[in-house]
Amino acid sequence: MKLVVIGLTLSSSWGNGHATTYRALLRAFADRGHDVLFLERDVPWYAAHRDLPDPDFCRLAFYGGLSELRANWLGEVAGADAVIVGSFTPQGVAVGAWVQQVTRGVAAFYDIDTPVTLAKLAAGDDEYVSAAVIPGYRLYLSFTGGPSLMTLERRYGSPAARALYCSVDAEAYRPLAVAHRWDLSYLGTYSPDRQPTLSRLLIEVARQAPDLRFCVAGPQYPGAIDWPANVQRLEHVAPREHPAFYAASRFTLNVTRADMVAAGYSPSVRLFEAAACGTPIISDAWEGLDTLLAPGREILLAEDAATVLRALREMPETERRTLGAAGRRRILSAHTASHRAAELEALLRDAAQTVAPADLDLLLPYPVT
Repeated sequence: MKLVVIGLTLSSSWGNGHATTYRALLRAFADRGHDVLFLERDVPWYAAHRDLPDPDFCRLAFYGGLSELRANWLGEVAGADAVIVGSFTPQGVAVGAWVQQVTRGVAAFYDIDTPVTLAKLAAGDDEYVSAAVIPGYRLYLSFTGGPSLMTLERRYGSPAARALYCSVDAEAYRPLAVAHRWDLSYLGTYSPDRQPTLSRLLIEVARQAPDLRFCVAGPQYPGAIDWPANVQRLEHVAPREHPAFYAASRFTLNVTRADMVAAGYSPSVRLFEAAACGTPIISDAWEGLDTLLAPGREILLAEDAATVLRALREMPETERRTLGAAGRRRILSAHTASHRAAELEALLRDAAQTVAPADLDLLLPYPVT
């Protein structure tokens, strides 16, 4: 299969969760014998932080804008067996409409931000996908499962909305023999809607337990945040350093964005990565989490600082290790990149057997040429 992906970024993991998701999935997809081309908009903030400029599992090329994309890559897009446009791709609506018009293969949308997308659509925000362009995608791949899939089909006219959760590269993410530096860590870019939960489940715990050690890693945190002295801040941890980061943590915290909590069934890539490394996870609670990891046996759920502090202080070491090992087994059984690549291949092949979408000129209120 010849696959073209037009996405936010593959080259830079700085400040986003898209790059690591694409890297794991596309490497495993290529391992199944497929040819992959990733087209990325050349923007300065990712150009300054590229940690994978030349991947060995696919071709990576950059384009300067929509006109350049159309001029230089028409042949590849037209001749591909499948073309996937990702969420938050710059000028995503116009890119998607063009792909749907010119490709002879399956035009698909990969939404790594489904709850955010649905909130934007409800507000009339067409930043990267619109209600008009969704029916033209033969396949809508969603990071979110559950009721959101029915919303995409019934309200927005997707011919086939299917869950394609994030995953983990099982070869890259595994337990390491590293001395513990922190009792509780958190890895994630700053987000205003995650910050109250981070404050409740980590910062407040750190204030109550000055003898314990904590770490928050990720960019874009405001300078005005009052970090306790026992909270170490790391501006960025490159993907290749994630396993060592998790290994250095007795526990790690998973915090979910508000839109994703509301939608449910929206696991983050960090959840799978930490579990694959065998690090016990403490997480906020949301619908559908128990379909991925069993609360109390494979993951701990917490609503307040007292619950977190109790785990940090009172859980016996053997129980802590058992919790981490159980989470790792569960993720490796169903949520590796190899699992997702097989799912993607099956979904694309199934979509290829369906009737092509109707003439887009009837659906779109603007030209796509």
